[in-house]
Amino acid sequence: MLELSGITKSYGARRVLDDVGFAVTEGRLTGFVGGNGAGKTTTMRIILGVLARDGGTVTLDGSPVTAVDRRRFGYMPEERGLYPKMRVLEHIVYLARLHGFTKTDATTRGTALLEELGLGERLGDNVETLSLGNQQRAQIAAALVHDPQVLILDEPFSGLDPLAVDVVAAVLQARAAAGAAVLFSSHQLDVVERLCDDLVIIAGGTIRAAGSRDELRAQHALRRFELISGGDAGWLRAEPGVEVLEFDGGYAVFDADSDETAQRVLRRAVESGDVASFSPRHPSLAQIFKEVIQ
Repeated sequence: MLELSGITKSYGARRVLDDVGFAVTEGRLTGFVGGNGAGKTTTMRIILGVLARDGGTVTLDGSPVTAVDRRRFGYMPEERGLYPKMRVLEHIVYLARLHGFTKTDATTRGTALLEELGLGERLGDNVETLSLGNQQRAQIAAALVHDPQVLILDEPFSGLDPLAVDVVAAVLQARAAAGAAVLFSSHQLDVVERLCDDLVIIAGGTIRAAGSRDELRAQHALRRFELISGGDAGWLRAEPGVEVLEFDGGYAVFDADSDETAQRVLRRAVESGDVASFSPRHPSLAQIFKEVIQ
């Protein structure tokens, strides 16, 4: 497990990270979200040792992260950093060899990874001839080719169309399933919500929320319910403690002022007709994000 505790960083009088702490667990995808300037990239660079921290600790499996540990990290920066004149496969093979793989092994691994990312037909093309989305896929391959224990990706879905997002998401899920600890930032909250197991929200250099996706949904859940019944649910509008948000005959979405009110509505619905469904509405990541950064 990669763990940050009490991380601080200042530039002169401006503190950009203040007591930042969270964990990235093996086998899980951790989404790292925040607005521009919130501190995401600075935090990632401190994990990688690219930036020095002013205070706090970064540990891997309970011990301080060393330069040797970081050789088992994979990193994809937000800025593209591939050599434009190199061929795609040649580039990935070169990077694999820097990690100690033989040319044969590096070629085998690079080819398989690029095919998995949908670049199988572009192996011999120069990087600069690729679309921005395909360059992004190649950059992800560069971060993955040595099978990192910890994978850190800064905006990996930037510039990708929906089909490419699905391809990259499947690759990252496979790496997590194989035991990697994966931390990725993204402004695409719908993708983060669909993909992540755990979530960290940062704003103004401080962690505003951290935990599993389901835990955070439960913590920030409103008493909002969806009712689908066989009869007309118009009576719901007259129920005390209820605010109807959506209504269409036997379908309604409403807020209740207490759990007792919600249970009373359910009993009334059962008495009034067949209840096909009665379930809480969980808040979206976008709603949680807006709530915790205010």
